[in-house]
Amino acid sequence: MESAYDVVVVGGGNAGLCAALAAREAGASVLLVERAPFGEHGGNSMFTAGGMRVAYRGVEDIQRLAPDLTEELVASTDFGSYTEEEFFEDMARVTDNRADPDLTDVIVSKSMETLEWMRDLGVRFLPIYGRQAFKVDGKFTFWGGLTIETVGGGPGLVASLTKAAEKAGVTICYATRALDLVTEETAVTGLRLRHQGHTREIRAAAVVLASGGFEANAEWRARYLGPGYELAKVRGTRFNTGDGIRMALEAGAMSWGNWSGAHAVGWELNAPTFGDLAVGDGFQKHSYPFGIMVNAHGERFVDEGADFRNFTYAKYGHVIMAQPNHFAWQIFDQKVTHLLREEYRIKEVTKVTATTLEELAVKLEGVDAEQFLATVKAYNGAVDTDVPFNPNIKDGRSSRGGTVTKSNWANTLDEPPYEAYAVTCGVTFTFGGLRITTKAEVLDTEQAVMSGLYACGELVGGIFYGNYPGGAGLTNGAVFGRIAGTQAGRVALSGG
Repeated sequence: MESAYDVVVVGGGNAGLCAALAAREAGASVLLVERAPFGEHGGNSMFTAGGMRVAYRGVEDIQRLAPDLTEELVASTDFGSYTEEEFFEDMARVTDNRADPDLTDVIVSKSMETLEWMRDLGVRFLPIYGRQAFKVDGKFTFWGGLTIETVGGGPGLVASLTKAAEKAGVTICYATRALDLVTEETAVTGLRLRHQGHTREIRAAAVVLASGGFEANAEWRARYLGPGYELAKVRGTRFNTGDGIRMALEAGAMSWGNWSGAHAVGWELNAPTFGDLAVGDGFQKHSYPFGIMVNAHGERFVDEGADFRNFTYAKYGHVIMAQPNHFAWQIFDQKVTHLLREEYRIKEVTKVTATTLEELAVKLEGVDAEQFLATVKAYNGAVDTDVPFNPNIKDGRSSRGGTVTKSNWANTLDEPPYEAYAVTCGVTFTFGGLRITTKAEVLDTEQAVMSGLYACGELVGGIFYGNYPGGAGLTNGAVFGRIAGTQAGRVALSGG
């Protein structure tokens, strides 16, 4: 590690690696510091399934991103299209129109070219068969606007980008914690860090912050997300404690976005406190649209079929967190168990099975058995079985009546054996953070650009509010990571 670089990037996940690679492409010398030791590196990106939301016009665009796609799969698949207008509308709709429109427009309009850039760097993509398309009448049909994932999931993405960064000449230092920004008057001129037990100062013409949110900081979770959130599981890395946000705020940056919000999902009840790389994304439980969820009172509490999973899963963790004792059970029968995602078949699950509903009721630990049976009886009687069930579309097969409607994919629970899975809240990343421009420049509390400071990824506020469309997080990180690195590199080499 030298004492000076053109650009220093803080954080070695998807956003940080994209920033480092873009800065090198601009001709800058680049140091990337990663707080985690090698083996735990890569931030939350390592814990994702690798889905990336991208606007595309049709199968030709998919084939450009995934040249390994066989002719047989192309012939048996309806990829449809996902226009920039649809992407933008989904971002606006799921955030209740609070997403910054200018930042959103950048994410949407730059999504395809950014994934093509990543492809050229060695990242491999394939369609998300099995999780985003079901075979109906001999044809796969993709739904919900999420069609592409990285080969090898998050670990494959991080490995490919890391290999590209090393090849490009980026200096990467693991087990290195950023402590403070170095400033001279209003300009950021470097970074103070701790490496191998020693504190040192690195001079830089530009610093890019890409070190994630504060979800691994229990005290900040309780402070900003609300009482009880110190008890929530953390879906990803233990190292995202808000360092980048803190040091930027201390240097005068503006806080921005949904500080009381976070991406929070239904997560295995007995998962460890932080993510486990050996299990990765397997603790999530996202097939709830095809069953029902009940709380400790034995009651349904949410419309499991309100929308495609892509548009509800990141907020339903909060709904589960609000239930008594912060847990729920997901219930399925044999009509739909073949549709359950792979994560339901791992060994690290809290699962019970039964041949009767009465037997199941007593096996649901912590649940009022009598009320559970009453809930299922009422639900079964409300299902409109005249409407055909189709998992590839919002089929309108609903349950009406009672306190909670199920809008789509409603099936009676009457075909044993029954399966039930216990879940709690898993926080993925927090939505509050720093305010940036469309060039990824950090703004100060006077809304002026902070010279030499850029930000990208999960520590940027103003993009997601209360919810998010599946796959938009990695795309956001890659798009603004590339922009931040490019801008930082150009500014560093031009002298300001």
